[in-house]
Amino acid sequence: MLTLEVKKRLPAMPAHAGQAGGKTAAPALRRAGSIPAVVYGAHHASTPITVATVAFEKILREAGEATIVSLSGLGEPLPTLIHDVDLDPLTNRPRHVDFYAVTKGEKVEVAIPLVFVGISSAVEAGANLVKVLHEIEVEADPMSLPHDIQVDLSALKAINDRIHVRDLVLPAGVELVGEPEDVVALVQEVVEEKEEVVPADISTIEVEKKGKEEVAESAPAPEEKK
Repeated sequence: MLTLEVKKRLPAMPAHAGQAGGKTAAPALRRAGSIPAVVYGAHHASTPITVATVAFEKILREAGEATIVSLSGLGEPLPTLIHDVDLDPLTNRPRHVDFYAVTKGEKVEVAIPLVFVGISSAVEAGANLVKVLHEIEVEADPMSLPHDIQVDLSALKAINDRIHVRDLVLPAGVELVGEPEDVVALVQEVVEEKEEVVPADISTIEVEKKGKEEVAESAPAPEEKK
């Protein structure tokens, strides 16, 4: 289980007339190297917190949104899932985070990323590989959630072969949420684009030729040299 240190924070206070208000609190935190965040859950009251930007980005790369992250600094270690990350549209760096406090034994629904492994013999022979899904929804005890689910591409041996959600191997205690017949990946025949040949307009060529002949006939004959 990954651990992330956080600190409680006071919610931003509304501004008084003629004064700068609490709206500057979040930008000030970010400039200081922290991210404003909140943690909440079915059995946990919503609590405003802050987390160091560098530490959170490292955890996000390692854990994603399907791995338990234990928050320290709030008393007892609190198991959570990274529920939502608001990214800055310009820098693509996190500017606010929602953590969801989980309870052992109470199932949660989470989107688990798919990892494609193996080599398709059909693709090696020249077919196109099409990845339709990149994550699937599952339900499980939070302590049993896998970090990812593997998709073995070696099952794709011929053109039009498909891997469905029902074909994926889920860990014990993890149940699929959604349609088992959804396609995860497939192989298709490569379709070559043919260069379009525009047929020549013979009538235009004949008219052009005729026009040149008429010009030649109407031109005065060259004078003989004396």
